[in-house]
Amino acid sequence: MSRPLSDQEKRKQISVRGLAGVENVTELKKNFNRHLHFTLVKDRNVATPRDYYFALAHTVRDHLVGRWIRTQQHYYEKDPKKICGGWQMEEADDWLRYGNPWEKARPEFTLPVHFYGRVDHTSQGAKWVDTQVVLAMPYDTPVPGYRNNVVNTMRLWSAKAPNDFNLKDFNVGGYIQAVLDRNLAENISRVLYPNDNFFEGKELRLKQEYFVVAATLQDIIRRFKSSKFGCRDPVRTNFDAFPDKVAIQLNDTHPSLAIPELMRILVDLERLEWDKAWEVTVKTCAYTNHTVLPEALERWPVHLLETLLPRHLQIIYEINQRFLNRVAAAFPGDVDRLRRMSLVEEGAVKRINMAHLCIAGSHAVNGVARIHSEILRKTIFKEFYELEPHKFQNKTNGITPRRWLVLCNPGLAEVIAERIGEDYISDLDQLRKLLSFVDDEAFIRDVAKVKQENKLKFSAYLEREYKVHINPNSLFDIQVKRIHEYKRQLLNCLHVITLYNRIKKDPNKFFVPRTVMIGGKAAPGYHMAKMIIKLITAIGDVVNHDPAVGDRLRVIFLENYRVSLAEKVIPAADLSEQISTAGTEASGTGNMKFMLNGALTIGTMDGANVEMAEEAGEENFFIFGMRVEDVEKLDQRGYNAQEYYDRIPELRHIIDQLSSGFFSPKQPDLFKDIVNMLMHHDRFKVFADYEDYIKCQEKVSNLYKNPREWTRMVIRNIATSGKFSSDRTIAQYAREIWGVEPSRQRLPAPDEKI
Repeated sequence: MSRPLSDQEKRKQISVRGLAGVENVTELKKNFNRHLHFTLVKDRNVATPRDYYFALAHTVRDHLVGRWIRTQQHYYEKDPKKICGGWQMEEADDWLRYGNPWEKARPEFTLPVHFYGRVDHTSQGAKWVDTQVVLAMPYDTPVPGYRNNVVNTMRLWSAKAPNDFNLKDFNVGGYIQAVLDRNLAENISRVLYPNDNFFEGKELRLKQEYFVVAATLQDIIRRFKSSKFGCRDPVRTNFDAFPDKVAIQLNDTHPSLAIPELMRILVDLERLEWDKAWEVTVKTCAYTNHTVLPEALERWPVHLLETLLPRHLQIIYEINQRFLNRVAAAFPGDVDRLRRMSLVEEGAVKRINMAHLCIAGSHAVNGVARIHSEILRKTIFKEFYELEPHKFQNKTNGITPRRWLVLCNPGLAEVIAERIGEDYISDLDQLRKLLSFVDDEAFIRDVAKVKQENKLKFSAYLEREYKVHINPNSLFDIQVKRIHEYKRQLLNCLHVITLYNRIKKDPNKFFVPRTVMIGGKAAPGYHMAKMIIKLITAIGDVVNHDPAVGDRLRVIFLENYRVSLAEKVIPAADLSEQISTAGTEASGTGNMKFMLNGALTIGTMDGANVEMAEEAGEENFFIFGMRVEDVEKLDQRGYNAQEYYDRIPELRHIIDQLSSGFFSPKQPDLFKDIVNMLMHHDRFKVFADYEDYIKCQEKVSNLYKNPREWTRMVIRNIATSGKFSSDRTIAQYAREIWGVEPSRQRLPAPDEKI
């Protein structure tokens, strides 16, 4: 009789670590050696770790290529709808220095993109002439599906100067100017998120947005006309079926120029009548809004559009006139409404409101969490909703469980698979089965053990990177997201200083040890965000070097926060900070990643937090602070930070410390801008939620003293996170916006007969 298997052996039998499903290991090894020798021209005596990575990447890519080609053939044969869709110091991230083994250049599909010039109105219609041309060269990256042999394409574009770019200048000795002009053209795809506080940055940002839109639309129309795999000859000439074959999802206002660009192509180049072209455009385009903050909704100056894209400005004016005619017919005599809904905003600087353009030119408009979509309908887009209520929808965001559980937290993925099988990986709602294990002592133990292993691993990483001793038994309290005033990293800082002051005041009292980690990046031109980063690091310098505190409190700013770091942080987190002012966070997705990986959430009722608390039960969340209606009432009454400063001694002490230079003794005035903002210009009402936040954090500490009850709450959160799978989100977009029925069909592998 065979001996019973140990827990570890059982785990290995159903390990989700092998989910990739490699068919032939011997063949993979042979391919790996082939690429090392013949692609990279190395042998094992001289190969570096990067060479091994590239050899492996090429090997895996070979595995994908057959499936990639077959997927594209299948799409053309079936003809489905295509879906396109300290101080912070910025350093250039030259990530393409060594090439990218995953991408395939497609120089044969290089396309011209036009800028500047002027518009001639002729008997044949408008002609955009005397333009400056920049070439768009596509690079394709394969995106494999999960266990279905489907490999889709992500197409990116690189800006290239034409070969004859200022060749005349070059030939007469203007070498330097020719090179500068070439660089100017190729800068379009060289800098991600240029600082747009200055005119040159604004112009570059607008160029980038149009460049990607124009190249993509030309490519879409070429594919639509071809309709056969590998065919370049136009087969379709009628655009009636275009919205049935193409869906363009405008992800925020950044690609909003797709609307006038598609109109330009259809009217000026394809010679469609305006009304027909507009019908095709509206049926094709849909708009997802990601923010309610007015400053984040793009409003491009008319003078910039007039210079850079003169024909598009004319088209936008025409769209606006026709749109306002509809508004006037629906609401006769309401002149103020016409002004508020216009795509063109009058003022000291005349601007185009790109969100208004997106709504006018789309057949569907959605927010990314239920509360966010409600706010859009009731506030910033209220009048558009009154005109066309049928357009407005909600699509709550989601995250992929393949990356954000199976890949980054294999220990937890295996513990779950032991209880409910592996099918949850493609049907995350199955996690609800875990609710029957909430009182299972073995499962509670396993979940807690995985979390502790992740914390130990991450502690070692932190000690290596930051040279700070971490107590792995401390509560890992984590806030990682963009640094922004509305996300209220400052509220987190106030709590940290409160804890520090309490420890200093009563050093012999027991405090639940905490390691507070805050990570994220500030936009290059965002002064206050950079000051917040400096404050976090300054607090850490004081707290981490105070012997009276010991390891009861640690503060770390996680530098260069990115996906690879998130994959380490999230599985190790105990507490997830989601503390934006109610009504300001559209959704959030980090909150979902933490929930799925067994962190408890402290948060306001904002964004997707509302639905997460609904799924898990509010008793399994740490909810604090004002609700949206409370914020509205406070706005009406008038928010006065001084009232809170005068009334709350602990808060007053903290602000006085910041003002006096306690955390910056060599520069006492360093944080005066932060203090001034909090006291006099705080749009996000940090002080108003301070007291409730501190009390809620005390509840967190009290529960953490009871590991069993903490873990039972963790299990309830994991079990109810199924709704927040991107599989559900994308299926809803497909059915309710793109008019496509999602399919779980598995395509045959390249070596299988079709």
